[in-house]
Amino acid sequence: MSLIVENAKVGIVGLGYVGLPLAVEFGKKFATIGFDIDTKRVKELISGTDSTLECTDEELAEASCLKYSSSLEELKNCNVYIVTVPTPIDEHKQPDLTPLIKASEALGAVISKGDIIIYESTVYPGATEEDCIPVVERVSGFKFNKDFYAGYSPERINPGDKEHRVTNILKVTSGSTPEVAEFVDQLYKTIITAGTHKAPSIKVAEASKVIENVQRDVNIALVNELHQVFSRLSINTKDVIAAASTKWNFMSLQPGLVGGHCIGVDPYYLLDKSQKSGYIPDLIRQAREINDVMPAYLAQDFLNELVRLKINPIDCHVGLFGFTFKENCPDIRNTKVFNLYLELIGLGFQVTIYDPWANVDEVKSEYGIEIKSELDNKFDVAFLAVGHTNIIEHLESKKTNKFIYDFKSLLKAV
Repeated sequence: MSLIVENAKVGIVGLGYVGLPLAVEFGKKFATIGFDIDTKRVKELISGTDSTLECTDEELAEASCLKYSSSLEELKNCNVYIVTVPTPIDEHKQPDLTPLIKASEALGAVISKGDIIIYESTVYPGATEEDCIPVVERVSGFKFNKDFYAGYSPERINPGDKEHRVTNILKVTSGSTPEVAEFVDQLYKTIITAGTHKAPSIKVAEASKVIENVQRDVNIALVNELHQVFSRLSINTKDVIAAASTKWNFMSLQPGLVGGHCIGVDPYYLLDKSQKSGYIPDLIRQAREINDVMPAYLAQDFLNELVRLKINPIDCHVGLFGFTFKENCPDIRNTKVFNLYLELIGLGFQVTIYDPWANVDEVKSEYGIEIKSELDNKFDVAFLAVGHTNIIEHLESKKTNKFIYDFKSLLKAV
């Protein structure tokens, strides 16, 4: 491999929550092509606006060397390709590598000898070299580690987080040969001010990423289970967590709905790989089960609370506040509020969803339901699902005698 960092021409494949911030940073220093098959997304970015709100208009403008395209032909001038496409699960909760395979096929058609493909999408250990690289070889006719090379540098984007950005989060890097690993590490160092950690192999880097989210999933599952215990004992979970957090090494987490594209999905990748290797990781599996049934538990607990308070649930109109998968973020991917909505509908409630952050048209297209972006009080009882700041302010300022189910204790005590 003769490529040096200063001569890098970068192609980013996938311009979502992960790819766009990365493209913007590389586009400040290198000739960069941001590629996405979604022509609407490309047109939006060319106009200087990011609907995910990960990058401001000013940040987009700062990337003077960045161009956006939905044409594969324009990628042919690149020599470093970074893949940031989604890695979802299917209806059976099995890994769906379709976006990765299609991206690998596309790159196989445009790469030249000596080029490097770096994958950032979260996968199970081995996916890069066992699943993706053979596709590139088949399409290109090139030989891996002779004609082209690979790296893996797991994304660490936290959607909606304005404090932890791509540049100030330490980056794990790796490469298919020692020389490539050093190149990949030095390339990312040009934009990552927090520094890098060069893993000894691609598989180690892949494993490090997936266990970050597995660990968080397991810990949240513990808190969700404790919340169910404390609810039966009439103890406020938030008060318990606050008291326990006075110990220096206690991990402070709150109960909640575990959705999104990372924590609610990635553990299934490790589960699948582990099971195929002959080991069933019970703790990881059970944590997923606990978190997946939280919508059903919360819907039933909500009904029980209405009965306890002698609020008639028959023909009761519920205002369900929040739809995105997390607070103060427009990301609706794999939101468990949709599952909660279905549970409430199944119990016979009339439900109106309010979320000023979610895109109404996107929700309709993705989930087939109508939501309201305007906040009002046209409901009998409220269910606070996602604590967007403006939702909290609305519910606290519009004081009524209506019951608000606040399982996270986000609202100020009246």
